[in-house]
Amino acid sequence: MKAVQKLLAVILMSATLTVALCGCGGDKADNASSITIGIPQDLEDSLDPHLAVAAGTKEILFNIFEGLVKPDKNGDLYPAVAESYEVSEDGLTYTSKLRKGVKFHDGSLVTADDVLYCISRNADDESGSQLASAFSNIKEYRADGDNIVIVLNQKDTDFLQYMTMAIIPKNNANPDTNPIGTGPYKYVSRSPQENIILTRFDDYYGEKAHIKDVTLKICASADSIVMYLLGGSIDLFARLSNTQVEQLKNANFDILEGTMNLVQALYLNNAFEPFKDERVRKALCYAVDRQEILDKAFGGNGSILGSSMFPAFGKYYIDETKDVYKPDLEKAKELLKEAGYESGLSFEITVPSNYQPHVDTAQVIVEQLKKVGVDAKIKLVEWDTWVSDTYVGRNYEATVIGVDASQMTARAMLERFLSDSGKNFVNYSNPEFDETLNKAFATTNMDEATKLYKDCEWILTNTAASVYIQDMAEFVAVNNKYTGYDFYPIYVMDIAKLRLK
Repeated sequence: MKAVQKLLAVILMSATLTVALCGCGGDKADNASSITIGIPQDLEDSLDPHLAVAAGTKEILFNIFEGLVKPDKNGDLYPAVAESYEVSEDGLTYTSKLRKGVKFHDGSLVTADDVLYCISRNADDESGSQLASAFSNIKEYRADGDNIVIVLNQKDTDFLQYMTMAIIPKNNANPDTNPIGTGPYKYVSRSPQENIILTRFDDYYGEKAHIKDVTLKICASADSIVMYLLGGSIDLFARLSNTQVEQLKNANFDILEGTMNLVQALYLNNAFEPFKDERVRKALCYAVDRQEILDKAFGGNGSILGSSMFPAFGKYYIDETKDVYKPDLEKAKELLKEAGYESGLSFEITVPSNYQPHVDTAQVIVEQLKKVGVDAKIKLVEWDTWVSDTYVGRNYEATVIGVDASQMTARAMLERFLSDSGKNFVNYSNPEFDETLNKAFATTNMDEATKLYKDCEWILTNTAASVYIQDMAEFVAVNNKYTGYDFYPIYVMDIAKLRLK
């Protein structure tokens, strides 16, 4: 075995042993029978893990589904449905050995055919899967006994991240209404706009969940969240606003602080007439004071951003982009005048009403824009309306929302701005950006790819694709009888780690 393969084998043996030991220790679940977790929206886009788009949906499906590998709280990947994996020295062949005895929630055993089916399904351009473009790099895939062998056309050091793809049964005809995975929790039922019920999967191969029954209660009204927490109808809620945190002081809750690992922005529909003009977009960037937003709406918490990347991405993140548009009201007025809007500009900011932090952000922005003669109105909508009309239908002028990454890859944050991307809800169109990003996808030199990804971030910044604001601080209220909540570098909630103190 070559040196690289030997090193991988040692690392993977250690990771596999860790998982196995955790599995042995997990047979003794805590006696906590239930917990009720508040979530701000119903899981309405799809319970099919290959088609789910909304971050709020994916963070819950994380507990039901698993891939060949799975991320931990540090963002590192460890074997899951696969007990080990190996990457060839040339970086083109990925060989995963399936873990024996892994069961789906319906009691059937995971087979190589199930994995091949999932790869085929996600590689289909017509499937709607967010992995379709990444999987276009797959040259061939096959089963070799208990091994799944995937051969790439070109080297892609991000490819292992895509192996977090959920493994589902080949014979499940309706994964959207009957979601079946291999995770620590299995789906029980859903009452639209009321709740989703999960229960512990006692045949889980790894560390068992500590709490048996989980109710995910829909809290669509931001005004009701504190009341639900203080009244005891929910035990946990994530993504609290600074005002809500203040209201929960001295109550029987632990307030935990992390980062959301997303890009909150005033996203501008570049197909809307005023925002087709780069000068107008830049004027708004100069008019918006991001530090004031953090101070007024978030108690000073959060990290100011200048492009579509956040600090957890490490080598891909460019801190300097945040310095391009320092608040400059005179510059904003000058640009508006040049663009023909000296006498004023009006537009509507669509905001999902169930996300109070976004509502608070929009309210500060409206007041700031008045100083340069811009009249912005806030339009509050329900979450399902935001998804259907704003994200899917692109029928909006501007919106305040946070965009996350489905995987910890630069591609996940940037490909949505390709002119022909189905996820390009801002209708951004820039030939230079398209050419640069496609070069990043095509190169096998990872240093070159990193540079090209960074070039794309600078293009988004310099053309003011939208008004980038912050990676939001995340505040989580947890009833102080529970412990075990972990923050992840991607948008997930690991319910299985929660337990009684």
